[in-house]
Amino acid sequence: MTRKVLIVHAHPEPESLTRQLVDVAVQALTEQGHEVLQSDLYAMRWKAVFDADDFPDRADPERLSFIAESGHAFSTGRQTADVTAEQRKLLAADAVILQFPLWWFGMPAILKGWIDRVWAYGLAYGYQGAGNRYRYGEGGLRGRRALLSVTVGGPAVEYSARGINGQLDQLLFPITHGTLFFPGMEVLPTHAVYGAGRLTADDVATVKQAWRRRVEGLFDDAPIPFRHQNGGDYLDGQVLAGHLAAGQGGLAVHLAPDTADNA
Repeated sequence: MTRKVLIVHAHPEPESLTRQLVDVAVQALTEQGHEVLQSDLYAMRWKAVFDADDFPDRADPERLSFIAESGHAFSTGRQTADVTAEQRKLLAADAVILQFPLWWFGMPAILKGWIDRVWAYGLAYGYQGAGNRYRYGEGGLRGRRALLSVTVGGPAVEYSARGINGQLDQLLFPITHGTLFFPGMEVLPTHAVYGAGRLTADDVATVKQAWRRRVEGLFDDAPIPFRHQNGGDYLDGQVLAGHLAAGQGGLAVHLAPDTADNA
C-alpha cells in the first residue's frame, strides 16, 4: 500500500549526520513504494519568527491576537503562501518524521518556528471551532503517524532515567505529547542517536542500519500509549481522574495504565 511521508528536517550542514539519516529514510521509504515529501528548513530559508507579517489581511488591525488572526487567516484562506504550502504537504501525508539535532534540550529554533506558523488555529488547535473539545488524540491531524528522529551530542547514559541531563522521553514530552499528540497524531517512540559528534565510520554505518529498520516499521510499530482526552480518563477534560495512577503525578500519569500505573 503506497503512502505519503513528510520528512521535516533541520540542520544547516548538508553533510551532517542528520542529513545523512534523511537520505537513508528517503531511500528506505521509496524502496517500500511510498512517496516522500520533504521540507529542508535551512535550505528553504524558512521564516522561523511567528509575527504580524504572517497575517497580511488582519481581522483586527488595531491589536494583534495570534489565536484570532491565525483562525481568521486559516478559515478564510488568507495565510501566507509558505505556510499554505507546508500545510498542504502536512495534510497530504500519512506520516510525519521530524528529524533534527537536540540543541539545548529541544528542537532548533527554525523547526520550532515551522510548528508555530504551520500549526494554525482551526487545524492543530481549536478544531472545528470547538475550543479544547478535540485534542490529545483527536483534532485536525488525526489519522497520521509521527516520529521524532533526534541526534544527541551526549552519551546515552546522561539521558537515562537517572542521567544528569534528564530522561530523553521526558525532555521531548512537550513535542511528542504536546506538539504531535495534542492535534491527534499517533506518536511513535523516539529514535535517538547518542554521541553523534564522536561516531566512527563503522558507528555511522551501524546507526544508519538501525535507522533504516525503524523507518521500515513506520506503519507497523506501536505508538506511545498516551491517554486520550475523550477516552474516559479525564472526567472533566482537564485533570486525570483520581482513581487512575493514584498517588502519582508528573508526566508518566498521562501514559496508559499498563505503562504508567505499573511504573
